Amino acid sequence: MGSCSEASPIMKNWREHPPSSYSLKIQNFSQLENSTAFSHHKYQSCLFSSGGYNWRLIVYPKGNIKDNGNGFISMCVKIDSKSFMESTPQTEVFAELRFFVYNKKENKYFTIQDVEVKRFNALKMVRGLLQVLPYDTFINPENGYIFEGGECEFGVDVIVAPPGLTNWEILSFNEKLPRPKFSWPLKNFSTLKEDVYTSNRFSMGGKQWVVELYPKGTSEAAGKWLSIYVNLVDSETLKPDEKTFKQAHVRVLDPLGSKHFASQTNRWHKESCMSWGWDEFLSLAELRKTYLDKEDTLNVEVEFNVVSSIKCSSII
Repeated sequence: MGSCSEASPIMKNWREHPPSSYSLKIQNFSQLENSTAFSHHKYQSCLFSSGGYNWRLIVYPKGNIKDNGNGFISMCVKIDSKSFMESTPQTEVFAELRFFVYNKKENKYFTIQDVEVKRFNALKMVRGLLQVLPYDTFINPENGYIFEGGECEFGVDVIVAPPGLTNWEILSFNEKLPRPKFSWPLKNFSTLKEDVYTSNRFSMGGKQWVVELYPKGTSEAAGKWLSIYVNLVDSETLKPDEKTFKQAHVRVLDPLGSKHFASQTNRWHKESCMSWGWDEFLSLAELRKTYLDKEDTLNVEVEFNVVSSIKCSSII
């Protein structure tokens, strides 16, 4: 059935909160010692439930001698074999174990924990720690573990890990987009009358985007600046905790091909911010001077360098 082990590193600390899984209060420790001489020098608690399985706390008052626990209090937990049959067809259970010994002098629980999650199965049903506390330290009333004529308290937290990974997220950054550029010619730019124009939607990195252009600027830049935004389309409704990152260059092309005006955007888009761009992208004076071709067309180009993708097990 297995035995207590102490092969991996352990952590020790103090905490005020009592054990969450099980508490074993003993009214006379010396009588416990005497009684366990007739039960393989150990005391097994009643069954308790944790994580969908049944367990017992095992205390060796004088240590688990056969496994090198001599001179120490040894503590283990044992999984009930019926739990494997009653709960699921699962043949292994993984659990994190924290053992407790109450100290009345400190009014806290001495806590000792194996840092590794432990595997329980039909061949290894008992796990724990051989050397929880030195026996001599424990039985000395001045240290606070034994009090009021022999009372003491042991405990354990058994934190059962789920059988598989239940919550996960994969964040990837696509840097090799098949067609990273989107071009948008706006003809007869000087005579455009609407406040805002929206490009056709285009796909980039698995998302749908549009370019939004204000030929006379937004209200903050009216009459002096060209305003441009790169937006996720309305149908790309992001869930409350969903987001996507884009890195892109937005350019107004020089008809002569030597002096394109460009700015870079690096932005996480989320539900509260589907749009990002510039109120003051390019001054209209400079635009009219340099960036309209002979047919009064303004050519806008967006080149994506990176678009992120997030896959989650579930988004709340």
